Amino acid sequence: MKRLLTLSLFMLFVLVIQAQTLRNPIIPGYHPDPSVCRVGNDFYLVNSSFQYFPGVPIFHSKDLVNWELIGNVLDRESQLPLKGATSWLGIYAPTIRYHEGTYYMITTNVGNGGNFMVTATDPRGPWSEPIWLKQDGIDPSLWFEDGKTYMMSNPNNTIMLCEIDPKTGQQLTESRPLWQGTGGRYPEGPHIYKKDGWYYLLISEGGTELAHKLTIARSRDIYGPYEANPANPILTNCCVAGQSMQIQGTGHGDFVQAADGSWWITFLAYRNFGGAYHHIGRETCLAPVEWNEGEWPVINGGNPIDTLMQVRTLAPQQVKPQHARLTSQTIKSPEWIYLQNPIADNYQVKDGNLHLKTNGWLADNNRPTFIGHRQESPCFIAETEVVINNSNGIYGLTVYQINDGYIHLYVTPSGIGVGGMLKSLGVEMARQSWNYDVPIPETVRLRITSDGEKYYFFYAVPGEDFELLDQIDCALLSTEVVGGFTGAIIGIMAEGMDFDNDCYGEFKYFDYMEN
Repeated sequence: MKRLLTLSLFMLFVLVIQAQTLRNPIIPGYHPDPSVCRVGNDFYLVNSSFQYFPGVPIFHSKDLVNWELIGNVLDRESQLPLKGATSWLGIYAPTIRYHEGTYYMITTNVGNGGNFMVTATDPRGPWSEPIWLKQDGIDPSLWFEDGKTYMMSNPNNTIMLCEIDPKTGQQLTESRPLWQGTGGRYPEGPHIYKKDGWYYLLISEGGTELAHKLTIARSRDIYGPYEANPANPILTNCCVAGQSMQIQGTGHGDFVQAADGSWWITFLAYRNFGGAYHHIGRETCLAPVEWNEGEWPVINGGNPIDTLMQVRTLAPQQVKPQHARLTSQTIKSPEWIYLQNPIADNYQVKDGNLHLKTNGWLADNNRPTFIGHRQESPCFIAETEVVINNSNGIYGLTVYQINDGYIHLYVTPSGIGVGGMLKSLGVEMARQSWNYDVPIPETVRLRITSDGEKYYFFYAVPGEDFELLDQIDCALLSTEVVGGFTGAIIGIMAEGMDFDNDCYGEFKYFDYMEN
């Protein structure tokens, strides 16, 4: 009896120490539409990237909670043409899968080609050239079974399935309808899983806004008919229990089973700041799944998702603190992204400094000169030092949401200013351009900070402390105000139209630090 009591106390102690505080999002900032796969004890996860280059960031983890960016799947223009892409276009929801020694990433390039997949034997790359696919729709996914490769997507708001050749992309069977969901708009993001003799079909419905949700159906045959879960939706925060939480818009998920047999789901959500506004973007979240034999999966005990949840997580791994510095040595690091396909000659390294040559205006949306970092925390400090060279143009820091929704902190030969473009639902709200009577020395330091409610714009001349120049509400750069499918990017830019004279901005460094 004493031995049994001791054993019971030990097991209780084990359960207690395994209960961890899970903090959502697990990958913060603009990292929407997560897809995940496990290979041994390693997890790999990819996200949408829309108009940014390189595309489809890929992460590695050992515990599903702490993730390291290990590269971008699409890192060549031949893989990722982005002509004219905005944050409504470009790379939509990717899926990553592993089968018989090969990694597959399948996705949609909206506006520049449609559905395609690439392959690799190492998730860090290199990845192949695109293998183009016939079945249209968006959010394609793959399922491998008995020597066959199946592709799913959602043409005409219907989840369709066909068999393809994984090497050539040739469609081998007709596309057949599986399910149209439960009646929510935009049934998309399909994934198939097989468990206990059932094919489970997981999809998103409701649109990627407040009413976003996950629904599921199952069949004994991969081609159906599929029976909807009577308890649908299996995940949404658009409910009485979740309506007051900071996290909203939960949906677009992908199940994964850990080596210990436990089930989990990664999915997107966004965090509201300053009311019902989100500016950081749709982020990657995690929740535990209870999936008993022959039964429907239950996410987070049927409860909505919060920023902090007590769950039994896998053994946690160490992660590095977020401090990114862009210099001539780190410009090729995977965290730095460009708008559309960058013009290489406009990003030069000379005498240890970065020279950014002008190529029109960000509002023109034609391969502008810009390099940035996803805003991954509501509170951050971004800083750069600009060398004044009397070049005709605008150079400095920017908070960029979409090509008609951004704010600059900039220098010109005549002064320092804060200005930009803000539109709401296509209607111009404000075109701001303020110049300040500030003497221009040889160099100027520029700094943007945020507390989650406002952006603050500072400048400093040599030998002086930073002075606050202006501030704006973060909500003005939110998805609800200026639109888009992405999130705030903090970057450095060069704007101007004087193409005949070699106009460029010279930057000593660019720091992004979370606090």
